[in-house]
Order: sequence, then C-alpha cells, then structure tokens
Amino acid sequence: MRIFVVAITSVLAAAVVLASAFVGLNWAPDRPVAELKARWAQAPSVFLDIAGMDVHLRDEGPREDAMPIILLHGTSASLHTWEGRSRILTTSRRIIRFDMPGFGLTGPAPDNNYTIEAYVRFVLAVLDRLGVQHCVLGGNSFGGYVAWMTALAAPHRAQRLILVDAGGYPQKSTSVPIGFRIARLPVLNSLAALTLPRSVIESSVRNVYGDPSKVTPELIDLYYAMTVREGNRRALSQRFAQAPPDAHPERISELRLPTLILWGGRDRLIAPESGDRFNRDIAGSQLIVFGHLGHVLHEEDPTLTVAAVKQFLEKEQ
Repeated sequence: MRIFVVAITSVLAAAVVLASAFVGLNWAPDRPVAELKARWAQAPSVFLDIAGMDVHLRDEGPREDAMPIILLHGTSASLHTWEGRSRILTTSRRIIRFDMPGFGLTGPAPDNNYTIEAYVRFVLAVLDRLGVQHCVLGGNSFGGYVAWMTALAAPHRAQRLILVDAGGYPQKSTSVPIGFRIARLPVLNSLAALTLPRSVIESSVRNVYGDPSKVTPELIDLYYAMTVREGNRRALSQRFAQAPPDAHPERISELRLPTLILWGGRDRLIAPESGDRFNRDIAGSQLIVFGHLGHVLHEEDPTLTVAAVKQFLEKEQ
C-alpha cells in the first residue's frame, strides 16, 4: 500500500512539474491594446466611442457612395480579414469594417453581453454613429450570422446581403480549430487565458484555409496579437456560450432582399451544405462555391472571390 501511495505521489509531482514547465514556456498574459496599436492600428484605423467601447474601425472609399458596404468578421478574426477585398473595392465603393465586441482591438463588451441580439444592436449603433441610412451588409462565419440577423432587424437599412461561409444552421463540422475547442472547455479555457502556444494559433488558422500553405508568419502574428488583446480570450468563451450559431435557423426564410452566398468547397468548419440551405431558404439568392478555398475564402484569395461581389453589386444600378 505504501509503495502504491509513493508511486501516486511521484506521478502527481511529475505532473505538477510538467504543467509548470508548460505554463512557463507558453506564458502569454493579456496585452493592453495600447501595446498593439502601433503595428495593428495604423492609418486608416480610427477608434470611435460606440456603445461604451473604443471601437477599432476603418472607413474607406468615396464618401458620396450612397450604399456603403459593411463587412463583419468571424469569430476570433478582426477587420484585417477583409484587407484584400477592401483594397480592391475602395477604388469605387465606401467600405466600412470594424472589430466587433470581444474581438480584435475593440476588445470585450463592458456588460459581457455576447448574445446575437447584442451584436445586432452594436452593428446598428455603428451605423447610427456614422450616419449610414442604407447599406450592403456582408459577413463571414459568425459575422455572416450577425449580418443576416441585422438585415431582419432593420430591413429598411439593409438593401443587399453578402454571406461568406455564414453561420445560421446547425453546424456539421468535419474539423474544428483547436483554439475553438479549447475556448469551449471550462478548465482548459481558464488555462488558455494565461498561456497560449503559438502552435495553437497556427493550427487554428491553417485549419480554416483550403490551402494551408498560404498561411504566413505575419498572418499568425496578427491572429496571435488579436487573441492576447486584453480580455479577448475570456470574451471568446462567453461568446460561444451566449450566441450559438444555430439558434434561429427558422428565420432565414424571412429574408427578402437580394443575397449573394459565397462558400468554400473545402470549408471544414461549416460544411458547404449550409450554403445550399441558405440558397434554398432565401428566395432569389445566388450561390457560388469556390471548390479549392476554405472557410475564409475572402482572406485566402480576395482577388478571385471579389469578382463575384463586383458583379452582384453592379445589379444595384
């Protein structure tokens, strides 16, 4: 019996040593936004006081555009995910993108409310702050979910809708990024609030690309920085708990506006069959599938995918 106790004690001691070593090697405390601005909030970034938050936002392109395009990023992403598409479109269109509550440089919501209804109110508050009365709403993943819910809440404002691998139906994932899995587990997400191996971020980003070789060290730097922004890791866990992506699938058929649906054929997080369902449920919508791209097709190949967006927008005229 004594030998057994000694053995168990030795195992526990070894586990403590290993855990301590892991924490020491991967120690990654929150970083204040002030430390991140120099690299990640260069012009044309601005910070606006909206809904009690200092919101990181970029508003580019011709101000006389009567129908600005609002681009909403997905979970754990930021306004930077739209950089390639914005660079192309701002030559002729006004593009507005911002870091939503709990993500990017905007950081946590002061009331810790991450329900879908709270995100809809936030988007409308941004539009009010900028004086935007009518717009095209576009969103990827969770941002797509926020976009179509906002279109339902304010049909007088949303004139067109662009959904990119959007949330809305029960997800049939064949692979979930490890960072998302950790954020959903109570014990691990507490540990992840203080430690963050770079490999976790790299694996998670590569997971959502159709061609993982396109993931660059600078891209990993970006996602890592946005993750360790003060409060974002805790907010991510709360967002997953408060805003399940399949809470209102029955409302999708209520949408009554021109809608473009773009999907990556290699999306392993939200299977392409969700794109088919959006196309069936939204009357008159158009679905385009890019067979070789993944979950963030606008980021992975902005030049190829923006052509479909331009064609869709030209139909406004």
